[in-house]
Amino acid sequence: MRRVLKVTSKGRITLPKEVLSLLGVGPGDLISLECPPGSRVVIAAARDPLSIDDFFGCLQARSTTTLTIEAMNEIIAERWSGRR
Repeated sequence: MRRVLKVTSKGRITLPKEVLSLLGVGPGDLISLECPPGSRVVIAAARDPLSIDDFFGCLQARSTTTLTIEAMNEIIAERWSGRR
């Protein structure tokens, strides 16, 4: 997607709805600008590193193995008793 934006006399631009939607931001959200060497600017949604989205992301299963409560209790009992 390529867009050409007009800069106002106050140095402001308006990002199109498509861009805001792509970034997943809305009114009141923050946007981060990075200016690496060269003539490009990187725009991204500014996310709080401790956001609830990040928390839920860490809970995603890394394995497809599931255990029943009984199996978990058995493993816990074995570990507490020192058996392996």
